Amino acid sequence: MPLTPISRKPPGVAPPATPGLSGLTTLAVGVVVVGALYLAQDVLIPLVLAILLSLALAPIVSFIRRFLPWRIPSVLAAVTLALGLFVGLGFVIGEQITELAGNVPQYRTEVEKKLSGLQEGLVGRASDLLREASEEFRRATAEPEPQAPNGGETTPQSGSEQAMLVRVQEPAPSPLTIAQNVLGPLIKPITTAGIVLVVIVFILLQREDLRDRLIRLFGASDLHRTTVAMNDATRRLGTFFLTQIGLNAAFGVIVGVGLWIIGVPNPALWGVFGTLMRFVPYIGGFIAAAPPLLLGAAVDPGWSMVIWAAGLFVVSEALMAQVVEPMMYGHSTGMSPLAIVVSTLFWGFLWGPIGLLLATPFTVCLVVLGRHVERLEFLDVLFGDRPALTPVENFYQRMLAGDPDEAQDQAEQMLKIRSLSSYYDEVALKGLQLAALDFQRGVLTPTQVETIRSQTRALVEEFSERPDQEPEQSAAEKNSPDGPTLAEKALPDDEAPLRQAPEVDARPTGWRGETPVLCIAGRGQLDEAASAMLAQLLSKHGLNSRVVPYDGVARSSIAQLDVEGVAMVCVSYLDISGNPAHLRYLLRRLRKRIPGAPMLVGLWPADDAILTDATLRREVGADYYVTSLREGVDACLGALRAAATAEAAGQDSRSATSSSLENTRSGSLARSAASLA
Repeated sequence: MPLTPISRKPPGVAPPATPGLSGLTTLAVGVVVVGALYLAQDVLIPLVLAILLSLALAPIVSFIRRFLPWRIPSVLAAVTLALGLFVGLGFVIGEQITELAGNVPQYRTEVEKKLSGLQEGLVGRASDLLREASEEFRRATAEPEPQAPNGGETTPQSGSEQAMLVRVQEPAPSPLTIAQNVLGPLIKPITTAGIVLVVIVFILLQREDLRDRLIRLFGASDLHRTTVAMNDATRRLGTFFLTQIGLNAAFGVIVGVGLWIIGVPNPALWGVFGTLMRFVPYIGGFIAAAPPLLLGAAVDPGWSMVIWAAGLFVVSEALMAQVVEPMMYGHSTGMSPLAIVVSTLFWGFLWGPIGLLLATPFTVCLVVLGRHVERLEFLDVLFGDRPALTPVENFYQRMLAGDPDEAQDQAEQMLKIRSLSSYYDEVALKGLQLAALDFQRGVLTPTQVETIRSQTRALVEEFSERPDQEPEQSAAEKNSPDGPTLAEKALPDDEAPLRQAPEVDARPTGWRGETPVLCIAGRGQLDEAASAMLAQLLSKHGLNSRVVPYDGVARSSIAQLDVEGVAMVCVSYLDISGNPAHLRYLLRRLRKRIPGAPMLVGLWPADDAILTDATLRREVGADYYVTSLREGVDACLGALRAAATAEAAGQDSRSATSSSLENTRSGSLARSAASLA
């Protein structure tokens, strides 16, 4: 039966899309959402505060439930603990502010002395020079004064009226007015706090129900994955916010104690202020440093207190940001630096000072949801600090741009959590497939393809000393608050570790050669790189092999192919262009040259027709068909075990036959002796 070529139309390049109604609708929806966020801030701010605080209290509730199995007492205990902490901080802040207000006149006197001293010193001299220069410039550019008529001088008008001093006496305020002036500013914060408290309690009591509703909205088509993602996101966010609150509180304690030792007044107030301001990314620590520095300048006659306080803030912020936070949870926020700045400006513009405090936690929520919910993946792309391209696209783009160093850096990052065979299968091979398809449709030039091939071979050689095993993740990576991206989750988990080939002496006779496996590249220019990956993985599992280009097995050169010690042949194809006839003829030549050796064909595009058409597979004539390098290594190890089993069975058969002949011979001799007797 002749083989029918399978037509495969090269994908074309789609024309650029023009803006349409969909884009305008998206823009309009964005404007409406921003307007709603601004106009409804009185409702949304308490709700967002409640959600964030409930996420921070969720781990505490889970911890309390280990000792109290009932949900309601556990939730009330956690909320009471948090409420007591906030009330205590409120009393401390109020007392500190009252003390600070009483000492303001004394601080004003000291500030005036320092300012007068500065004016008499270098600053004063510089100010005098600037004033004199300004006066000279004014004189040089001033117009001549107008002269009075007839050369007379102008005289003030006579009969001017004398101004009268009028004093307005306001009536004494009534008790109702005093109560309104005192309690009026407190009504809104108290109302907001009450709403936040009630919503927190209901969220903590109805966590499972809210989770199920979110699953119904965003992922009802795949309940298992969505449930796992929601639970993972909630756990990571709760741990992250609780850790962030703890670290910021530790920063406030360090600042408060340090300022108390230095002698800055009201250190408890500045410690609490530092804790709150550190929720503002990048500039929060420096904003927190401004008031105590000014107060130190007002209290200390010299400048030593200001210098020591500035050093305290610089060292504490650097230590927390560069040492403690990376040790605790890997990334400080999980967002890109530009996203942090933009989100801070955006939420500060919309919701004022409270928006500055909520910007980072709220945007972290959006990033983590984008990494778990497919419909919200654009949030991760916009705000996340992970690469926007998939690992496959990044590999191909870096190779295409002639930057193998960045491709290797990406590979090193992935190899911290995945095995080498998984990286080759799910990233490198798929990136080479993209290049092969682009070359097929005429997008890539032969020079570019050759560059990709050589750079890939060089990348493979860089990993020659790395074992093929799944690495253990560090504690920081396991507890990272951001988690893997959806593109990284698309990579399948590693299966059971591949076995190692037995030692040479324990192998069957045909597999004891120096290179028992021959890896042959297909006709494509990039097939040799795929064969190099397979050969390297085989060597890491105890089977030495060598790579032969396609020209080495052509009709004119296959007779010169060195096949000494070869026990198995592996042929790699990134793309057979829909016509497997040349593959069938290649296998025929190889069987004539290496009779008895099992043949493996690696078709890395898993949708190739040979893999689903049994007739094509029989006519091509390979013994094994695989779609991944991992399967190829496993197939070679399986062929080795099968050969060992067959050889052992053959030896047992020969031993049984020899023993039967010996018994027959012994029986014949015994019967002969008996007859002679």
